Amino acid sequence: MGALLSKSSMPIVKWVAEVMGWLMNGIYKIGIHNLGLCIILFTIIIYAFMIPLQIKQQKFSKMNAVMSPELQKISKKYRGKKDQASQMKMQEETMAVYEKYGVSPTGSCLQLFIQMPIFFALYQVIINIPGYIGEIKAIFDKAVVSITSVDGYADVLTQFIKDEGLRTYTWRADDVTTNRIIDVLYNLSPTQWKHLGEISDFSGFSDVLSNTANTIRPMQNFLGLNIADTPLALIKSGWSSHSYLLILAAVLIPVLSWLTQMLNIKLMPTAATTQDGGANDQMNATMKSMNTFMPLFSAFICFSFPVGIGIYWIAGSVIRCIQQLIINKHLDNMDLEDYIRKNHVKNQDFRHRKSHSRQNRMSEILKNQNVPQI
Repeated sequence: MGALLSKSSMPIVKWVAEVMGWLMNGIYKIGIHNLGLCIILFTIIIYAFMIPLQIKQQKFSKMNAVMSPELQKISKKYRGKKDQASQMKMQEETMAVYEKYGVSPTGSCLQLFIQMPIFFALYQVIINIPGYIGEIKAIFDKAVVSITSVDGYADVLTQFIKDEGLRTYTWRADDVTTNRIIDVLYNLSPTQWKHLGEISDFSGFSDVLSNTANTIRPMQNFLGLNIADTPLALIKSGWSSHSYLLILAAVLIPVLSWLTQMLNIKLMPTAATTQDGGANDQMNATMKSMNTFMPLFSAFICFSFPVGIGIYWIAGSVIRCIQQLIINKHLDNMDLEDYIRKNHVKNQDFRHRKSHSRQNRMSEILKNQNVPQI
């Protein structure tokens, strides 16, 4: 099975994906025509640009660990007090702690807000490469022209998708477009290409389909695996052909995805942080469960996703592990007092500029209303 996705139409994500698409297209144009290698290099470049965001986010996590004992004392002090006065007092004391260390309670939110559309866009570009690499899309032109010349081709393709067990998110038999056909063709395995050419309605141009498959196949081949195939399909194919090396390679994709993600979690400084207090204990237990569950879940679904997605997950995890080692070394050498002092300076400068801007706006309003200024 393969997941067929058209280019993202989600606001923000689609714009970020377009920019990333230019990068993926540029990587292809410099001569790297193996799409597995394109995905790896693409992932390395994007993650390299995200290092500053990750450093800022983890600096906040380190500061949060330093502030945690004081925040816990405040939480314990007002535990069970639900009246408005106590709640306001607790909020004031909590904000005073953040002010003391020169950080904002929403310190990591901006970094997460920026990273989320980037990760969504990364996935969109990798799973829908023909939408962003024009030369890859052009490979399917002759096949699409031939297919659309057949009467009732939409119904034929719909039946083919059903017979092959392809999971589709955008396919509609009553609204078939060129891009949707390319979505289908790009995600076909070698065996499915063969089945497509055996359809009686397409027998007149089976050579065109065969040539298209032979052109795209070496581009999709990575270490003997077709990146459009799923590990589950490769395991079934290897079992029927007694190709046990193929089965081993297919199993390694989900296993390496799980292993590299677990390693990345182990390297995260917050993974080893423990805190006392009821709420914090519950939060830590939840995080520990998530850190165990998510890699297992991604490994499980990796069996039914194209190998290209597995390559991205593995490459991304390896890159994050390397980045994390560098970031950990940087954080270990970080002067906390100097960092807190710089945060205070930044916050004071921000408040000064904000106050100055508010005064200017008020002066402008009074001026427009002809109110004498004191």
